[in-house]
Amino acid sequence: MLPVRLEDLRTVLAQHRPRAFPAASLMRKAAVAAVFREAPDLELLFIRRAENPNDRWSGHMAFPGGRVDPEDDTPLAAAQREAKEEIDLDLTRNAALLGALSHVPARPEHRIPLVVLPYVFELSSPVSLTPDETEVAEAVWVPMTFLMNPENRETLVWRYAGLSKSLPCYRWQGREIWGMTLGMLDEILRLLGVKI
Repeated sequence: MLPVRLEDLRTVLAQHRPRAFPAASLMRKAAVAAVFREAPDLELLFIRRAENPNDRWSGHMAFPGGRVDPEDDTPLAAAQREAKEEIDLDLTRNAALLGALSHVPARPEHRIPLVVLPYVFELSSPVSLTPDETEVAEAVWVPMTFLMNPENRETLVWRYAGLSKSLPCYRWQGREIWGMTLGMLDEILRLLGVKI
């Protein structure tokens, strides 16, 4: 497979019509930012959440983002605010919005229904990322060539309430990308023509 470029991403996202979750208006919302850069090959930014016993997603790989707060004008503004708070990435100054992805409802075991609204950005200038250690352990750029290679797809065992389930994942240098974040990534990969 040929390496994918930012221009390819711009083209597919300009034509993409994301799916809205039917009950989204009745649910709590979170918003995340999938940020791409060419350095020189295309890379996608992930964060590894800080270890915290009170955080359901403690230690997980994710896109920068979080809950939409009442003071956020829009979910997009929430994604931009969270990126600034979590890793000191100013998306309004250093990136361009390429489009949105489909809504992702959180798993049903969550006590309060939650839907995640993902937005895709292209970094327009080099940046230095500084994680807020209370929220983020590290920021990691992962090459799209790795994520687009089906041979790099693995599985992990997820355990919840005494049950075990085998789920798809990527393992990048000891970090596991899975769950809702993988679902968002898979939508990007399908748009780019990758067979999953």
